[in-house]
Amino acid sequence: MAQLNNALTLFFSLMVEAIPFLLLGVIFSSVLLLFVDERRLLRMVPKNALLAALMGSFIGFLFPVCECGNVPVARRLIVQGAPSAMAIGFLLAAPTVNPIVFWATWTAFRDQPEIVFLRIGLSLLIATIVGWVFSTQTDMRPLLQTTVARSLPPPKAKPTTAESPLLQSGTYFLGQGNQPIRLDTSLETAALIANPVLSKPFPDRLRLMADNIVQELRELGGVLVIGTAIAAILQVAIPRDVVLSLGQGQITSIIAMMVLAWIVSICSTVDAFFALSFAATFTTGSLLAFLVFGPMIDLKNIALLLSVFRSRAILYMFLLAGQLTFLLTLLINFYIS
Repeated sequence: MAQLNNALTLFFSLMVEAIPFLLLGVIFSSVLLLFVDERRLLRMVPKNALLAALMGSFIGFLFPVCECGNVPVARRLIVQGAPSAMAIGFLLAAPTVNPIVFWATWTAFRDQPEIVFLRIGLSLLIATIVGWVFSTQTDMRPLLQTTVARSLPPPKAKPTTAESPLLQSGTYFLGQGNQPIRLDTSLETAALIANPVLSKPFPDRLRLMADNIVQELRELGGVLVIGTAIAAILQVAIPRDVVLSLGQGQITSIIAMMVLAWIVSICSTVDAFFALSFAATFTTGSLLAFLVFGPMIDLKNIALLLSVFRSRAILYMFLLAGQLTFLLTLLINFYIS
């Protein structure tokens, strides 16, 4: 009975801290994605692949989406002709490198500010390196799903947006009649949507923004509840000596937290509060591994990634991001120790 009470106390304390940031993140991302035309960014993309990847990694400050929302935005950028380095950099960094996540992480780890800045720095570094590696694939078609590849502009041609679908934040976008269309539908079906949001009257944009906020809160709120419950159960159910043996190991702690991040798949807007519950027993490097790796590649967004990329491209991203996260956080563990 005592364990149940402890688990409930931890669960509700995490939820109370996390919910305001989830709500703020959803509102902020919906406002920007419904009122900002990201096509203007494509005109400013540097020709240098490394700089393009770095720019893509920083775009999250303009489009603060979590790992549920970065995939549709990245797909829109790819269809509009964005360089692969920029698209991959944005895909991996946007869930972490944005003001909402920075604020949430600062609130959770205000007593350990180094974790806040190391999280942003490592996410930028890893996303930029992976995007730079992918830039060697000048033609992305072999890495993309057939429907996405067919929507790309011809090689060496100017990007066109005439037939590109409107992709919004979250795991859906609105069609006619306010009916959500799932992202696993084909681009040909999505292209049937009339009137992009940016061409709609202001009152209609506000209504669509409200619909988008409600839909995302339903999806991400459910993930938050499940992830928080798992964190609370793990904290009280697993014997403390087992937790300490895993958490204090320089290598085992990192592996354990990376696997946990992949399985739990909690939203990057609130994952700092989840990681905070392990701060007393796990190494700094392992906490950073959870905060950096989870938003990049987790279990729940693989289906979304498969709507854009072929499985081998996702495997490449997974392996590159995982290896870089492990090595960098291991160095941090040894340095801090």
